[in-house]
Amino acid sequence: MANADKFKKVIAHAKEYGFVFQSSEIYDGLSAVYDYGQNGSELKNNIKRYWLDSMVKLHENIVGIDSAIFMHPTVWKASGHVGAFNDPLIDNKDSKKRYRADVLIEDFVEKINIKIKKDIAKAKKRFGDAFDEKEFRSTNGRILDRQKKIDEILLRFKTAMEKEDLADVKQIIIDNGIICPVSGSKNWTDVRQFNLMFDTKLGSVSEEADVIYLRPETAQGIFVNYLNVQKTGRMKLPFGIAQIGKAFRNEIVARQFIFRMREFEQMEMQFFIRPGEEDKWFEYWKSLRMKWHEALGLGKEKYRFHDHENLAHYAKAATDIEFDFPFGFKELEGIHSRTDFDLSQHQEFSGKKLQYFDPELNKSYVPYVIETSIGVDRMFLTVLATSFEEEEIKKENGKIETRTVLRIPPALAPIKAAILPLMKKDGLAEKAREILDDLKYDFNCQYEEKDSIGKRYRRQDAIGTPYCITVDHQTLEDETVTIRERDTMQQERVEIRKLSSIIDGKVNFKNLFKKLR
Repeated sequence: MANADKFKKVIAHAKEYGFVFQSSEIYDGLSAVYDYGQNGSELKNNIKRYWLDSMVKLHENIVGIDSAIFMHPTVWKASGHVGAFNDPLIDNKDSKKRYRADVLIEDFVEKINIKIKKDIAKAKKRFGDAFDEKEFRSTNGRILDRQKKIDEILLRFKTAMEKEDLADVKQIIIDNGIICPVSGSKNWTDVRQFNLMFDTKLGSVSEEADVIYLRPETAQGIFVNYLNVQKTGRMKLPFGIAQIGKAFRNEIVARQFIFRMREFEQMEMQFFIRPGEEDKWFEYWKSLRMKWHEALGLGKEKYRFHDHENLAHYAKAATDIEFDFPFGFKELEGIHSRTDFDLSQHQEFSGKKLQYFDPELNKSYVPYVIETSIGVDRMFLTVLATSFEEEEIKKENGKIETRTVLRIPPALAPIKAAILPLMKKDGLAEKAREILDDLKYDFNCQYEEKDSIGKRYRRQDAIGTPYCITVDHQTLEDETVTIRERDTMQQERVEIRKLSSIIDGKVNFKNLFKKLR
């Protein structure tokens, strides 16, 4: 299945099975804003639990907070967002569509990368086991030319952005013949910067109200509470503060379903350290965050690190964990070495000391920070898009049937087990309810009695339920049920009293956390 076709099916599936809905759909929707349905909200909450527990439960020196969305407007002056939180935008005069110039350039570079991958795949097929990819990359003329072009474009773009030379950003687009995806035209306007923050008024009378901003990130809520947490928690360096919360960005070019939205949720952790130890901790968190992703079993080959060429104003070093979405490799998580920029800025603008007294060094200093930042919605999309699968099943009568299944990691699955009486009568429904009542205190379960058992299996496959438990007449005789496993579709007869331990063995978060040791 082509990636574009698969992505369309994933989006349709998300609506049909209660994962994601267009916001305000009955009023024709609101662009780049989405609601999470009954199954989507469960999956989303499980992703957040996996992240927060892996931070707070597995680390004695990391705590969680929940800061307000509204903050004093000076916060955003201190952080640099008022003056520097911009995207370079460009319009196509023929299609009247607006694009982020950096995304147009990134997409063009990715197309060259795809050509390199195709050349490598052809060579690998041709030479078989004797193929040496590293040697091929370093000696093949076509590969070298394409890689050189990529490096030149990225370096030129980095330089242009550092110098705020928007004219050259436009020239990069023109020189490389980058076209509008809609019209195919090269008729571009000039590039200009656009601030992404939403503003609103705080006060009872609009004329007298103060202008404040909806936060564009959750990190600043951590920084302004650094001293409160450090003192009340008696925290010693190194220590971290983790937070999950909503953020808002006025994305002009929001696209690709829930990948880039105007209202989204972030999972961020700021790790406070001694100055001079930032390189060690930067590598530590790079490694651990990659392990966290790989533990889900979505495929190690789908992840890669991408070091930033164009560093943010606060960063000493920055790298992205990129994921191979249906539309190519894109940023999933960022790990940043933020130095002491944020705390120093807030110290200066607030006039309050935000220093740490180090008893071992017998001196005070502003801590350095390593940040990990991941979008909940992007993480949701990685799980949903990767788990979606259509497979052909050969039935007993020889006919081929297509099964749609979400192979969601069991710990994240919205529903852990479905309890299905074979029929409503003969006491089977009542027995099924007894089993449900026993399991529901430990697992999110679903009871279903409508339609044939085969159709019910397919519905549960489509929402990613790891186990289906069928109650039949034999159950009433010997207290056993049939348990069906989602991925293999294998069925086994087990005692009712063993159900809880069987399900727990597959869906418990411990299975993931043990991989992070």
